[in-house]
Amino acid sequence: MSAAEPAGPLADPETAVAPSRWRVAFQRVVSGNGIISVLAVLIAVVVGSIMIAVTNDDVQEAATYFFARPGDLIGAVWSAVSGAYAALFRGAIYNYNADDFLTGIRPLTETLRFATPLIAAGLGVGLAFRAGLFNIGGQGQMLMAAAAAGYVATQFELPFPLHLIAALLAGMLAAALWAGIAGLLKARTGAHEVITTIMLNNIAIYLLAWMLATQGILQAPGSNNPKTAPMPDSSVLPLILGDRYKLHFGFLIALVAVAFVWWLLERSSLGFRFRAVGENPAAAKVAGIDVGRMYLTVMLIAGALVGIAGVSQVLGSETSGFGGAIDAGIGFDAITVALLGRSSPLGILGAGLLFGAFKTGGFTMQSSQGIPIEIVLVVQSLIVLFIAAPPLVRAMFGLPQPGRQSPKKKTRKTTASKKEEVSA
Repeated sequence: MSAAEPAGPLADPETAVAPSRWRVAFQRVVSGNGIISVLAVLIAVVVGSIMIAVTNDDVQEAATYFFARPGDLIGAVWSAVSGAYAALFRGAIYNYNADDFLTGIRPLTETLRFATPLIAAGLGVGLAFRAGLFNIGGQGQMLMAAAAAGYVATQFELPFPLHLIAALLAGMLAAALWAGIAGLLKARTGAHEVITTIMLNNIAIYLLAWMLATQGILQAPGSNNPKTAPMPDSSVLPLILGDRYKLHFGFLIALVAVAFVWWLLERSSLGFRFRAVGENPAAAKVAGIDVGRMYLTVMLIAGALVGIAGVSQVLGSETSGFGGAIDAGIGFDAITVALLGRSSPLGILGAGLLFGAFKTGGFTMQSSQGIPIEIVLVVQSLIVLFIAAPPLVRAMFGLPQPGRQSPKKKTRKTTASKKEEVSA
């Protein structure tokens, strides 16, 4: 027997046994980045529960005589928190107090409607992330898409569905060109995309305000209000489930966009180049990839995706005419959606649905339980905070930090090394 093959007491039985399949799968889950998003949502919900309890009048009253009857405080806290999240469920998923099933699922259709622009804009932000660009110009891109789609819809007379297709393509093209400005500046001059997209957001805000205040461009004829005329029926996105619900065809377009981005990143050579540039631009350049061209291309595609969000607002949700607040903060919420979804198309789809549920259910929480809508915004902000600090989340739950060995594994490795030295 050779010296490199120790036997008897020198062999380490723990290192000789391969870990089970389930154990390996569990280690991959806890060491991956996806678990951080789930735990960030969980922590944010817990913190939101504390805020709900602290701001509740019954809880505050029960706290004044806590030592006399502590059970009253516990019951008040449970009633406040459970009532709040029950209202969130009724307002976002299914209203079990409704008279019939068709009425009960209306909250779910509203969640899908609110999630539509979040998913589309989140895809635009997430795709840029994968290429190493921080696209925070979603607001400006949405506004330009809304302006172009609204102009085509109100200024041209075309039959359906040609009118709808023309308005949709005009909005996507305008948003793509607006985002392409930042991509071109990044490629040609090295200008940081954060600065340029912020400036483009401001330019878009005032440019749209001028369009809405000028007759013959976007302002409704015969009106002095900064608002467009109603969208003609030939340019409106059709309703998916009939007149009883407001869910429109834009949701299906968003799902198609999810599938397209997944194919682009995972199955196309262009997506491979995007990911290569995002991982290491210098190495990608050495490999023969035109980094500047990739920056411009990815921003054009990302802008078109964000443009879907703007078009869905104009031709789907705000068909009676829109003003300067048509973006409704979606351009910045999309950054949160992309971060929560880890810039993955399927992750962004789930994150968009979650934030759509928060937005829809938050109104029910406010109306039925008297809970400030700002608490929902705080929960969303906390999600971003914890996603931005993965080491903090891992430390709170005792998860292993990537790239670091646990003390137990380190001890085993040291012991095995010593035994190899002895056997040698």
